[in-house]
Amino acid sequence: MSDAAQPTAAEVRAAAEAVKTALDRHLAAVERRSGEDDPAVYEAFNELAVAAESYDELLYDRYDEVTPFEIPEAEDALPPYTGPEEPSALSVLIRRDYAVAEPQRLLAHAQRIEAADDDISDASDTSDTSGTVHGALGLLFGEYEPDEVASRHKEFGLEEGDSTLWVTASDEPTEPGEWLEAPFEQVDPAQVVCRFDVSAVFDEDPDDDVDDLDDDLEDGPVPALGTDR
Repeated sequence: MSDAAQPTAAEVRAAAEAVKTALDRHLAAVERRSGEDDPAVYEAFNELAVAAESYDELLYDRYDEVTPFEIPEAEDALPPYTGPEEPSALSVLIRRDYAVAEPQRLLAHAQRIEAADDDISDASDTSDTSGTVHGALGLLFGEYEPDEVASRHKEFGLEEGDSTLWVTASDEPTEPGEWLEAPFEQVDPAQVVCRFDVSAVFDEDPDDDVDDLDDDLEDGPVPALGTDR
């Protein structure tokens, strides 16, 4: 890169100040958060990520140095929003993954659901439905709303995996039954208003990072995080 194309020292300093401001705004939003999925926290997080990435790039271009920041790239999977300015309809798409951690607990709960049904004449009998894992899952989700399963998953022998929620906007509601045959095939990422992701990859133990850092220091310099350079 030529000297003429390099950012000035003042531009790097301004980017650093922008990171400080974004940090303050993010902390303030977290302190005022109204719930787990507070949109103000979500917005402040994205602003901080943009500011940190810009500073990292300018710092490298000017001084050939990097920061230790690692910016999650999940949000970059969506293109800029190009949906209606004033949407009159919306769709909420949710995916939650679970592992069947305790099959016997799941089967036992399904059998209790089946036994409580007024149509079951003999509660001691175990039908083919409640006696299989896939049948038990059908009974479970037929009895409880997905949000209740999410809040009671351990009780049902399930273990949470990744989850995501997308809110998409549109100009008008769809016709009844229009998308039921293929509910997830016509999603336009450019009409996603917001998304909220939950994953174990965001829950790394800081102590693990410290241990890794100590090991690396014994072997030599630590490579910069969050860069492809």
